[in-house]
Amino acid sequence: MATLPAKDQQIIEAHTGLIHRVVIGCQNRAMVPDLEEILKQAEQNGWLQLVAVIRRILAGSREPALLNGLDEEDRLIIQSILQGLQNPQTLPDLNAEVNGAMAAPGIAAMVHGARHGNLETLQLLGGMAEQMLKAGGDMARLAAIMRPLVQGERDADKLTAGMGTEGQKLVVAILQELALQDTH
Repeated sequence: MATLPAKDQQIIEAHTGLIHRVVIGCQNRAMVPDLEEILKQAEQNGWLQLVAVIRRILAGSREPALLNGLDEEDRLIIQSILQGLQNPQTLPDLNAEVNGAMAAPGIAAMVHGARHGNLETLQLLGGMAEQMLKAGGDMARLAAIMRPLVQGERDADKLTAGMGTEGQKLVVAILQELALQDTH
């Protein structure tokens, strides 16, 4: 995948699983049995325009006009899907290491929101944890500590037990972000 500005790259990385699922779903819907469930959850979380355009893509639409009226984030996701349909080599890497510097603030914000009673954020965090479990390795271990993080656990040694170096760095970065958010 081409090098994108950091913000754009973060958006694409956050939605890599969805992008791949839609591209695969366009080629063989049976290969992604959870796609409809994911789209319904996205609609419930307010991603109505994005899901409407994805449904049009799944129905066979490929015209550039699909991008009209979308916000920046939705436009990047749809562009990545359309490019991936034309050339699978442009798809974001599913096996890329998570960039902790970019992921930590987002994960910390979701943990903070869930800890303070935001039900929508808690649901998003749960969905993200499910995806992490499927990824295995440190991501599965990170999924396993989401509940303790939401419940207030901040002991880095407990939270990083069994993780590799990159997973540990990510957890420490999340804890640093949470400490900043908790002081505000």
